[in-house]
Amino acid sequence: MITRNFFLFLSQNKFMKGRAMKWGPKFGAKSVIAGETIQEAIDTVRKLNEKGLSATVDHLGEFVYSREEAIESADYCIRTLEAISEAGVDCNLSLKLTQLGLDVDRELCLSNMKRILEVAKADNNFVRIDMEDYSHLDATLSLLAELRESYDNVGTAIQGYLFRASEDIDKLKGMNLRLIKGAYKESPAHAYQKQEDVDRNYVSIIKQHMLNGSYAAVATHDHNVIAEIKKFAAENDIPVDKFEFQMLYGFRTDMQADIRSEGYKMRVYVPFGNDWYGYFMRRLAERPQNVAFAVRGLLSK
Repeated sequence: MITRNFFLFLSQNKFMKGRAMKWGPKFGAKSVIAGETIQEAIDTVRKLNEKGLSATVDHLGEFVYSREEAIESADYCIRTLEAISEAGVDCNLSLKLTQLGLDVDRELCLSNMKRILEVAKADNNFVRIDMEDYSHLDATLSLLAELRESYDNVGTAIQGYLFRASEDIDKLKGMNLRLIKGAYKESPAHAYQKQEDVDRNYVSIIKQHMLNGSYAAVATHDHNVIAEIKKFAAENDIPVDKFEFQMLYGFRTDMQADIRSEGYKMRVYVPFGNDWYGYFMRRLAERPQNVAFAVRGLLSK
């Protein structure tokens, strides 16, 4: 049986990444990546909007190691925000701090984020900082806290598989947070390893954040979790404008439409760009059913 750990290993394997990039996104990824250019991403978002779905776009890439690459990534984020504004689509921006130089120079990363947030603020838009692996967690939250002193149009994600998730939720009370289970391989010293423990803690932090009166972006494809959160919101008189559901582009599209038809806000996470390999491998790791996408991609070549 192909395991989660196997795909997480592949996500960081340089040889396999090189081979996959030569094959191109037909290796299953074309089903879950909205093309390689900003325009392709905008076209995808427009089609989602026509179905009543909101979106957030993410230019794929992570772990840059030079100032030039970090500045180039920030410039690309700004061009993406400008394209969103020009197109008039319902869409936020998601990004990773390692793209913007977090591993190069914290002040460079901070400067890049401020440039991005200024553009987003001018267009009344919102920027989500994606949470990365545990080694970047404290640095991400520290930089976020500094940004929040000047900007209220920025939030992040909290991963339900981490032991400290509940503590972080309390510290971030009042912030718009994306709540996720987590997609990286983390040490037993920091994260739950059994799926039932992850699921239990995940639902717990969602409820915790909602009861705090904070905006919750519930990012899951788990129909059991979705049903439980709908019931919890109703029982606790939490209005539908205080939370939303989020799913990945290309996954459970029928359920996305059903959730929207029930009157809930449904936001689709739309990745794009040519650095798709690591993202795609982590999606395969999350759910064994996702392997079917890769098989169909190979058969369609």
